Amino acid sequence: MSQNLEQIRSREWFYTFELPGGEKTRTYHGGSLDAIHETRWAMLRDWLRQRFQGDLGDLRVLDLASHQGFFSIRMAQMGFGEVIGVEARGQHVEDSSLIAAALGMDQVSFRQGDIHDIDAGELGQFDVVLMLGLLYHLENPVGALRTCRALCRNACLVETQIVPGMTGQVDFGSYEFVRPLKGTFGIIDETEETHGPETSITGICLVPSLDGLLWIMDKVGFEQPAVLPPPPDAYEQLRHGKRVMVSATV
Repeated sequence: MSQNLEQIRSREWFYTFELPGGEKTRTYHGGSLDAIHETRWAMLRDWLRQRFQGDLGDLRVLDLASHQGFFSIRMAQMGFGEVIGVEARGQHVEDSSLIAAALGMDQVSFRQGDIHDIDAGELGQFDVVLMLGLLYHLENPVGALRTCRALCRNACLVETQIVPGMTGQVDFGSYEFVRPLKGTFGIIDETEETHGPETSITGICLVPSLDGLLWIMDKVGFEQPAVLPPPPDAYEQLRHGKRVMVSATV
């Protein structure tokens, strides 16, 4: 463990991790992004406490786009018995495994993989599926939500950037065949940033409107998708509705 701690201390991280003895990791953003991580954690923790009461030791968690393992480790510390993080970037898998080992988190494991390539039959189903900060970096968000549903047997939490919505009627092939808009997607270009550790791996990002996100989650099989209220001291984007966390059940 001491060797792991030395490796952790020798560099800067995206997240502020609390290490044994109370020491905290240094971040390469000087702590300016801590507020969004802590708001996400407070929102999902409070909802999970209401959803799951009692012993959590028999419950499984899947953390999609687990990055450096911040939320996976928090879920294990909360008491969940098995936590698996899936992350597209190999460096993040190495980082998160290093942190978990230093903290003695044997119930947490990480593997490299793309959400669109996950074999639900191989992984099985999970009591909680997390998709935090991922959906708005994808070019196939509907497919990703279908995968979430296939992997989920109880609860799912999705945190994402959203775009302004559009409503109205559309002539769908003919003025005699009119359909209502259920939501919209905004196209964000990250094609020149795919080398970055916090960006899309393809560069083409489709960001949903809130109405669209809720409608799609319902249509792929989730029940009662609902926006969680942010706390008064929430990160500004969550506080002002530019980002949302949505809970859903199955």
